[in-house]
Amino acid sequence: MAPGLAENIDAELGKRWQTRRSPALAKLYEERSESTHWQDARISSRLAGIVYIAFFFTDLIMIRDVAVYNIAARLIIGLLFIFDIEAQIRRGVRSLWVDYQCAFGIVAAYATWMWFSSCSVYQVSASYYLTYGIIFIIGQNVFFNFRFALAVVSSSVMLGIFIVFLVSSFFTSIEYVVGISTLYFSTYTLTLFVNWKLNEERYRVFLNSLRAEIREEEATERGAALLRLSTTDALTGLANRRAIDDELRAYWGNWQAAEKSFAVILIDVDYFKRYNDQYGHQRGDRCLIAVADAMKAAATQSKYALGRFGGEEFILLVRCQSREHMALVAEGVRRAVEDLAIPHEQRPDPCFVVTVSIGAAFSRDITSTKVERLVTEADRALYAAKKTGRNCVKLFDRDDPLEVNLDDSVTDLLRGAIAGGHVAMVYQPIRDAVSGEIAGAEALMRLTGPNGESISPAVFIPIAERTGMIVELGRWAIRTACRELIVEDLVAMVSVNVSAVQLSTPSFALSVAAILSETDVAPHRLIIEVTEGLQIEGNPDILRSLRELRTLGVKIWLDDFGTGFAGLSCVREVAFDAVKIDRSFLQATETQRGAEMFRNIVGLVRNVGCQTVVEGIETSAQRQLSAELQVDLLQGYHLGKPMKADALHSLVASETVVSRKSTSASA
Repeated sequence: MAPGLAENIDAELGKRWQTRRSPALAKLYEERSESTHWQDARISSRLAGIVYIAFFFTDLIMIRDVAVYNIAARLIIGLLFIFDIEAQIRRGVRSLWVDYQCAFGIVAAYATWMWFSSCSVYQVSASYYLTYGIIFIIGQNVFFNFRFALAVVSSSVMLGIFIVFLVSSFFTSIEYVVGISTLYFSTYTLTLFVNWKLNEERYRVFLNSLRAEIREEEATERGAALLRLSTTDALTGLANRRAIDDELRAYWGNWQAAEKSFAVILIDVDYFKRYNDQYGHQRGDRCLIAVADAMKAAATQSKYALGRFGGEEFILLVRCQSREHMALVAEGVRRAVEDLAIPHEQRPDPCFVVTVSIGAAFSRDITSTKVERLVTEADRALYAAKKTGRNCVKLFDRDDPLEVNLDDSVTDLLRGAIAGGHVAMVYQPIRDAVSGEIAGAEALMRLTGPNGESISPAVFIPIAERTGMIVELGRWAIRTACRELIVEDLVAMVSVNVSAVQLSTPSFALSVAAILSETDVAPHRLIIEVTEGLQIEGNPDILRSLRELRTLGVKIWLDDFGTGFAGLSCVREVAFDAVKIDRSFLQATETQRGAEMFRNIVGLVRNVGCQTVVEGIETSAQRQLSAELQVDLLQGYHLGKPMKADALHSLVASETVVSRKSTSASA
């Protein structure tokens, strides 16, 4: 649709009847009406021709002496009328010319009928035929519904024919002339008015229909744009985490169903935080865009899906038949980024350009039935690439004894983690968006190995879920969080993340109730966080557990909103107390499109009646933007990193002292 068309339509609808139509809209109306005019002309010409021929029986009764000639003329004119109009329509002649021919045919049919009638010796009977002209006028003005100007001309010609025959052949008495003339002129005037009215109404119906079409098109475009924004990383234009998760599960589904093998390649920009600190965020954004473009160019020869996980992390999904192909693609991506030669002088190694570390895993090397395992192994390979100097590619190898033993060693470690003190909880502050005070904290589990090395949650959580040990670890996490924070009254509330495995356990809500009773903690101070990725919809066990937890009085939060698979339908399915907006939306606010998307997401969450929590606050600008949008709670490294309970205790105490001093000073 042409820009400004909607405004032109509104102006056109507001015009008075005598004002000339907009040439552009009138032309569009004619173009849109062509097929309708053709169809109307086809039907009308056939009916009119048949009816005209059918009047031969009146000739046999009323003008018997010239009936043969009149009937022959009827047949010729009626059949020519029908077949000529059909031929013109089939040739694609403009509907205006078809209307001209219809009007000419009607006038010719009327004039011929009158001429033969005037030749009859039965003048009284023939004079009745004068009134039949009214049928012709009504037919062309209402039945054919010609354009108004054409209707005026053709009706006026027929009125002239009537006057000629009335004066020359049928002037029987002044009373007859006055009576039939009044009838003709009244019909002429009224049918022209009806014709004009019908044409105006058709035009207005067209305008309203066009306006509705424009609004529907605009709504469709806005919906498509919103969908693109919700699945596209605003900075790089790549698929965002939500979209790449969908792609990942589609690839995995094809692998499980049809054995179409693929690789998961995780890419991390080396020392990117140092790059941002040295060159600034704007140059850092340009660097990420350049890296993304280089990766796209390097992967074009394979069927792939490339996305940004967040920050400087990317994921590449590639259809491949062998580990060798996977290694070739991964190395091509690494080399493409290195060849950009983007200066990075703050690196602690001898390489002074931007590079990437890459970890890859091949679907044929994974025995698990869960796609998360493939990502875990790729993440493990990426971790190995970082440990061995960066700017390199590491592949997961199921035959490598170190890889095989890692699962077993982590599994063994998890079995004795609680008793051996290898698992601990850290807490990240959650602050009130208006006052900035600590309103609560999120509890996060940490696992350390026998030698004190930290094991990533991306490694041990999937193993704990797969082995079922997450149930015991989850109960321990809730109990510990309640004891360390709520019992000590450090914060008003604490949130704990739970997995699908935990929520699917029939006794989960009972175990939470037991912990609350044991620690003497009010249920409303405990928050259970669930992610969209749990696929809450359609899972009766998870829905049952959530309902039972709400009955206890425990609050339920939806984590990582916008990145999973449930979305708004998930919010509709479960009455969440708060919704945590995924950090990827906040990180995208440096662009205008990303900022608009973030505002829409915040407004959408608020409209469904949930509290809004924004995570991933890393700058004061992000904090200010969130506050301006009137979100309820904030969380992120800028507001407080994850810390142990005693460190959180010190932070709360110091902020309380500062707050009291400020209050005293103001008093």
